[in-house]
Amino acid sequence: MGYVRERVFAYYFGNTSVAADAFRAALRIPNTIRNLLGEGTLSASFIPVYAALNQRPDKSAARALAGAVLGLLLLATGALAVLGVAFAPAITAVIATGFDDPRRRLTVTLVRILFPMTGLMVVSAWCLGILNTHRRFFLPYAAPALWNIAGIVALVAAGTWLAGRALPPDAQMHRLALALAWGTVAGSVLQIAVQLPACWALLQGLALRFTTRAEGVRDVLVAWGPLVLGAGVAQISGLVDTFLGSFTGAGGISSLGYAQLLQVLPISLFGVSVAAVTLPELSREAAAGTPNELLRARLAAGFRRIFYFVVPSSFAFVALGPVIVGALFQTGRFAASDTELVGGVLAAYGVGLLGQATVKLFASGFYALRDTRTPVKIAASSLVLSTALAALLMQRFGPAGVALGSSLGAWVNVILHLRDLDARIGAVLGRGEWRSVAVTLAAALVATGAGTGVAWAAQTYRPALRALASVAMFGSVYLAVTLAGKHPDAARLWKLVS
Repeated sequence: MGYVRERVFAYYFGNTSVAADAFRAALRIPNTIRNLLGEGTLSASFIPVYAALNQRPDKSAARALAGAVLGLLLLATGALAVLGVAFAPAITAVIATGFDDPRRRLTVTLVRILFPMTGLMVVSAWCLGILNTHRRFFLPYAAPALWNIAGIVALVAAGTWLAGRALPPDAQMHRLALALAWGTVAGSVLQIAVQLPACWALLQGLALRFTTRAEGVRDVLVAWGPLVLGAGVAQISGLVDTFLGSFTGAGGISSLGYAQLLQVLPISLFGVSVAAVTLPELSREAAAGTPNELLRARLAAGFRRIFYFVVPSSFAFVALGPVIVGALFQTGRFAASDTELVGGVLAAYGVGLLGQATVKLFASGFYALRDTRTPVKIAASSLVLSTALAALLMQRFGPAGVALGSSLGAWVNVILHLRDLDARIGAVLGRGEWRSVAVTLAAALVATGAGTGVAWAAQTYRPALRALASVAMFGSVYLAVTLAGKHPDAARLWKLVS
């Protein structure tokens, strides 16, 4: 659904319009607050404590903790939303320094509309923590589809209404951007509305409390502090990308946004999902004093699974970036020149895809052991490196240079996480995992050759047909080679689809 939303976005806004850059920048700013206080940090600090309390026969302490955390979240995000609306011009001036005046003015307006969404999305993250602890994984990850659907409906409805009006293109896109902003806020309300009934049933009511005295609250806050700092490092990295992208000319920030959507897809499907399922189990095992070899085995299995699905995505992005982008976005105001620009950015993000996808899993190992400080230190050092590289490489490659610097920093981040985790619990990756890595890499190389060959032969085809043919060949060859190599995840996948 995120892709459908972006396809509609591309049709109406293209890549180099004022509205495209302004909306990307405006959405980035409140998203930063949401990510600081939401899923990435709340899950890691709240789930281990809540899971431990929920193991008791008497569930009252777990319910009290859930209510107190929700109350504190509402207070914090409400205050931040008010500040965001009040200081929108100053925030925009800092984050999008390179914008011209029309882009800056529209961004300020959009920030004021979107900022209240942060509180709603953080409540959604609280729902995710409750549901995941109770092994309910589908609903909290399906609910964001409503956020996308609401944005799509708002944009299409506004576009249809404006089609009969004699307005200049810039004025039309300005109104479309406002409609999309209000649609995303409405989508946030819907996202919470479908999750709260399930949380209500699991908790036997919502005991909302504004206190830090409930059992476990201080443990959550103590763990949350370093996590917020760590997430702050990651969000600063995203803001740095936006800041640098504003200096790369028209379409710079928008190009990063389109490419990030495709980059996030395999990370969310295979990286975040595996880490989300793994963290509650790791937390229970660590609390029960499970031997390190069992923790290592769970992390190794998660890594092998992420590696199997993400590596081919990485190779495909690098080798077939423009082909994929052309098929997905080249429509309406999104021209062939935009396809080449965004395709280059996607290829650069593809270089660091595996690092981005696996770091959350390895960080979960530290969180389960109640160590939230080490990931912060590692993320901070990686940020310094990626920022320096991005600033340097953008001089040569424009927005693609910003993405490449981020990718290289992601590799440093995950390597340092794995090194420190090995020192804590022993080598996570054993001989079996390294054999799977070798099979996966060999298959990805062969599949890349086959896919690029088809893309070259199909140059005269329409973008969608060319991409379909090349990606189908890539995927078929990759699955065939990994099956021949007896990769366990290939065998599981084949059994699932056959």
